[in-house]
Amino acid sequence: MLCQCDAQHCETESTHLRSLAQVNGALQLDIAAPVTQRAILDTLEATYPMLRGTIRDRATQARRPYVRFFACGEDISHVSADAAVPDEVTAGTQPFRIIGAMAGG
Repeated sequence: MLCQCDAQHCETESTHLRSLAQVNGALQLDIAAPVTQRAILDTLEATYPMLRGTIRDRATQARRPYVRFFACGEDISHVSADAAVPDEVTAGTQPFRIIGAMAGG
């Protein structure tokens, strides 16, 4: 999932998540500042409830195994969900990505 954010707006794109959400093209979300991983995911799941439980555990809100978050080319999966995403992501010049990792042989 690609997520372009600024203080009030977020665009996401992922083929499998778009399919599950039954939408075509990029998703557009309004996100209140501060823009954090938690704010992005809360807004995404509130707007598209069918995505609840696909990225985070429903009960604990913990990131699912094999799901990774990237910003500015860095894996930020283990950064606190309440930490602000990088300024470049908030400004919309860099994407926030949610990637389902491949596993197996």
